[in-house]
Formats: sequence, structure tokens, C-alpha cells
Amino acid sequence: MVPVLLILIPLLTGLVTFFLKEAKAAKGFALLSSVITLAVALAGIFFLDAKELAFDAAWLPDLGSRFTLMTDGMGKMLCLLTTVSFPIIFAATYNNEYKNSGSFYGLMLLTQAGLLGVFLAADALLFYFFWELALIPVYFLCSIWGGEKRIAVTFKFFIYTFIGSLLMLVGILFLYFHTADHSFAIQSFYKISLDGKQEAFIFWLFFIAFAIKMPIFPFHTWQPDAYEQSPTATTMIMSGIMVKMGIFAVIRWLLPLFPHASVQFADLIIILSIIGMLYGSLIAIRQDDIKRLIAYSSIAHIGLMCAAIFTHNKIGMEGVMIQMFNHGVNVIGLWIVADVIEQKLGTRKFSELGGLAQKAPVMAILLVVMALANIALPLTNAFIGEFLMFNGLFQYNMWMAAAAGISVILAAVYTLNMVQKVLYGNTVATTENATEISGNIQLMLIVLVIVVIVLGVYPQPMIDLTKDTVTAILVKR
Repeated sequence: MVPVLLILIPLLTGLVTFFLKEAKAAKGFALLSSVITLAVALAGIFFLDAKELAFDAAWLPDLGSRFTLMTDGMGKMLCLLTTVSFPIIFAATYNNEYKNSGSFYGLMLLTQAGLLGVFLAADALLFYFFWELALIPVYFLCSIWGGEKRIAVTFKFFIYTFIGSLLMLVGILFLYFHTADHSFAIQSFYKISLDGKQEAFIFWLFFIAFAIKMPIFPFHTWQPDAYEQSPTATTMIMSGIMVKMGIFAVIRWLLPLFPHASVQFADLIIILSIIGMLYGSLIAIRQDDIKRLIAYSSIAHIGLMCAAIFTHNKIGMEGVMIQMFNHGVNVIGLWIVADVIEQKLGTRKFSELGGLAQKAPVMAILLVVMALANIALPLTNAFIGEFLMFNGLFQYNMWMAAAAGISVILAAVYTLNMVQKVLYGNTVATTENATEISGNIQLMLIVLVIVVIVLGVYPQPMIDLTKDTVTAILVKR
């Protein structure tokens, strides 16, 4: 029942939150719900075996679809990321004010339910249902509580995701009609045999849907604007967790279902991913806005993960698995600092900041640690993931690895440039009266910093958690 509870708790509490009129009550209830969900996830991951973490029940029997949930190492890791992230996000943004707070936090919890459903679903139709459940609340969060350009940006986000979802649905239905028993079960899909042209065509239907969600070049253009205009709490979810939907889906569904096409088009996808890495890094260097810098930085990091996946290399795949978690931790930490600066000082522009280390030394120390993790400094959590991914990419093609490696240098340039402009130098009019960050924000950042250091020094638990998934995926191929 644990997988069911992971979905039901945020789903039901999210619906209840819609009816809470007082902002304080909505915030507190949402935070309590996320803490309970985290407790259930921790109990399931560390104290239950695989059979106890599976669930199967009738759902739509006439269509051959069942409510089937499964939890392997990758699923556990992403459920852990999701359930850890939400209470941190709620606590770190607790002082932020939102109109109609009940609706805001209700939609946030519905998004959490959808994300957990995506990471647990073992039925294609159920997977699609949760995929949409995760996306639809985000659309409303962006369009109602976003910035001045939210309507145009949200419309662009909707068009991209709608087209991707439609393509994926067509692919799912095609595979469904090619199963021997007309079933949406993932095991039935694994047994399908397609000819070369069919496999290539359906491969692209799925891949485009997943590439939009990650996103990778050239399907990325919705992302920077959406991250900039969305409320920061929502941006943390989109950047820290939601992009992992696409990476997860490639590993769980795309590679095992289309083994020949995934090899056939590997070079093209890796090249597109590397272009995205270099493009995102170069654009990040030119930014004067913290939010947009983090957005383009995320494009570069996700590009490396996508490239490593298509090397079909065990070492590279292990790197992707643990980097999904580590990237989520690091980028949420950066977003928390970006939100604090915007809330306290009313600006996100580097040109209007400076000298914050003099006014908020604790924040400065915490931001420096998160920034160093963002460039994968040794002894931070991101180092081992990037090392393994570059190792896998180098074994696949040394020239591609060399091109991708340029992004490491560029990441150091834009990240350290951000740190220098925001924290050091003389204070300016905007930062002259700045104060230290509040206790709840300090606590959440300290928690993230501890994770960064612990997993940087001793990453083996994450590797052990996901190695069974790596082996299973490569065997299925």
C-alpha cells in the first residue's frame, strides 16, 4: 500500500487545501502533508522489500489497463527526491504571500501526486494519466501566479507540452494495438516486436514528448521564459523534479521498447544534447538575471544526462541515475537563494546587486557551497555523477566527450561570475540595507548543503540504490 499512499496523501490533501481560505492554514496544511508523504516514502524505501512496494488492482479492465505501481531503484530515488523536495520548498518559501493561497498550495500538492504517479506507474495508460496530472496544475500555477508576461509564456508552455503529450498518446495507442493481449502493461509493451520503420517512427513520437519535458535542444525554448515568469516555488518543482520526468521516461520506456532505434539515432541525439550544453552555457554567461542564468544552466546539465543515456554504457547510465537526484538538490538550493534575493531586494539582476556577503554572511557561505556543487567541484555531490557520465561518453566517442567537456569550463565561468557579482565587491543602493536570511530558509539550505557534502564524500548509497535498474534496463535492451 505504500506506493498508493504516496500518491493518495498529496492528492487528497491537495483537494482539501482548495477549501482552506486562510493563507497560514493552507501553508501549514500543505507543509504537514508533504512531511507525512516524506515519512511514508522513507519508511517504504528503507524498511520494505520490492514485493511490498508493488501494487496491482483493476482499473479499466475493458481497456486492458490496470492500476499497477512498481518501485525499482530508480523509482525509489526519484520518489525520494520528490518527497524530500516538497517540504523543503514549502518551508523555504513559507514567508511568501500568494493570493488565494488555498488554490496555490492545492495545485502544488496535486503536482506532487502526479510526479509520484509518473515515477511509480507500470501501466502505459496510467503513466499517461499521471503525466498529465503533473503538468496541468503547473499550467494554472504559472498562468495565475506568474509574472507580467505569464499569459504568453504559459500559452507557449501549454502548446509545447500539449503537442508532446499528444504524440506520446498516439505512440501508446499504436503499441497497445500491437500487444498480443491488448494490454497497457509495461511487460506487454516490452514483448512487442516492430519492424525497423515502425520502431523508428514510434521512437520519435515518444522521444519528442520526453525531449520537450527535459528539455533538450531544440525543444528547449519554452523553458527559460517559463522558469523566469513562474512563481519561484513552482519553478523549483519544474527545474528540480519535473525535468526528471523526461529523463526517467527515456530510461524506463524508450530504451527498452525501442532498442534498435535508440542505437540507430544515438549519434544524432548525443550531438543535439551537446549543442544544447554549449548553447545553454554560452547564453548563461550573457545573463543579467539570476533566474534566467539558472534556467540555461539547467539546460546544460540535462543535456549531459541525455547524452550519457544514449551511450548505452553502464558507467554513464549509473552517472545519470545519481545525477538526477543530485541536480535536483543543487538547483533547488540555487532557486531558494534566488527567491530570497528577489523577495528581500526586489531585483534579480546582477547589475543591481553586490556586496551581499557583508550583509548576509551565512547566506553567502551557503550560496558558495551550492554554486560549487553546480560546477561539480570534487567532494560535492555532482562530481561523481558528472565524472561517471563523462567517462561513459568518452568510452562512446572521445571527440564528443571533448566537445561536451567545454561546458564544464563554461559552467565555472557563469557560476563564479554570479557569485562574484552577487556576494562580493562593494554594496550598492539595493543591497545597502540587506539583512541576513531568516531561520527557516537557513535551515533548509543547511539541509541541502549537508546532502551536497555527504553524497560528495560518500556517493555509494546512491549507486547501490540504482544499480539494479541500470542492469535491468541494459539487459532488456
